[in-house]
Amino acid sequence: MFDKLEALEERFELIAQKISDPEVIADMESWRKYCKEHSDLTPIIEKYREYKAAKQTIADDKEMLEAGQEKEFEEMIRAEMDEAEEKLEKVSDELKILLLPKDPNDDKSVIVEIRGGTGGEEAALFAADLMRMYSMYAETQRWKIDILNSNPTDIGGYKEVCFSVEGQGAYSRLKFESGVHRVQRVPETESGGRIHTSAVTVAVLPEVEEVEVDINPNDLRIDVFRAGGPGGQCVNTTDSAVRITHIPTGIVVSCQDEKSQHKNKDKAMKILRSRIYDVMEAQRNKEIADERKSQVGSGDRSERIRTYNFPQGRVTDHRINLTLYKLEQILNGALDEIIDALITADQAAKLAGE
Repeated sequence: MFDKLEALEERFELIAQKISDPEVIADMESWRKYCKEHSDLTPIIEKYREYKAAKQTIADDKEMLEAGQEKEFEEMIRAEMDEAEEKLEKVSDELKILLLPKDPNDDKSVIVEIRGGTGGEEAALFAADLMRMYSMYAETQRWKIDILNSNPTDIGGYKEVCFSVEGQGAYSRLKFESGVHRVQRVPETESGGRIHTSAVTVAVLPEVEEVEVDINPNDLRIDVFRAGGPGGQCVNTTDSAVRITHIPTGIVVSCQDEKSQHKNKDKAMKILRSRIYDVMEAQRNKEIADERKSQVGSGDRSERIRTYNFPQGRVTDHRINLTLYKLEQILNGALDEIIDALITADQAAKLAGE
């Protein structure tokens, strides 16, 4: 580990020189790449320098103790040495986490797809609750949300809703939300007061650029149709809705939220690129299945990941056996406690699997 850290520190110092070199600055693309690498390395190098400082303190204190000191001064040195040894252990653990291979998608924006599953109207209503929860969480992170496609119901739910979340690190925070979210509550339409269980599926896909996924236009079938609203009513009177079928994979994407056919097509292509990329990633991950076993479920959409129990005000994440009696706060966007716990568990699993 320390040979690697020494090499990274040398690289860090070289990059620091590069980003202040006039020749490099003149080449904006190269300069941006060096700035990005410098930014990525900064937390690792700062932590490594903390480690070296603590180690040096211990060495200096040992030397002073071996030379012999007055009792009062010796006690001060020993106290400083104990503190430095504690710090050394803590910083060493933090360095191991910082050196874990980084998910290349972590810095990306995301596309979130929420679909009502078991439970009919009640599932659709809970899909709307989850949409609101993620929107409120995005606000706290200063991320921007844009609805790409939606299929609302007559009573304010969503059979399906798809939206983008734009912001630095959105994928790193939201990737653990993929899976089945189960809700237990008494529906408003239930006169007998019985608790119903419904399910909603969430998919979190990294947003990808055109250059990352090469789509052959000949592989696409594009249909246009008239947009419809809840209950089958027409939203507008022109054929502005777009359905794109990617023939090789069978992936179908529809968009009808915009009045412009061109805008709906752009949004549909954005979703399509992310879905195709997701399929490619799934195939790649089959090759590293052993590594994937050490992860805290971040992609299997058939996995039941969380239960929201309204009568008890309880939210349970089944992957890490975390239960919080903060249902209202969580549905109002207070997701950090759950997400931080999932990230910590994932890091611990990866460290144990090394």
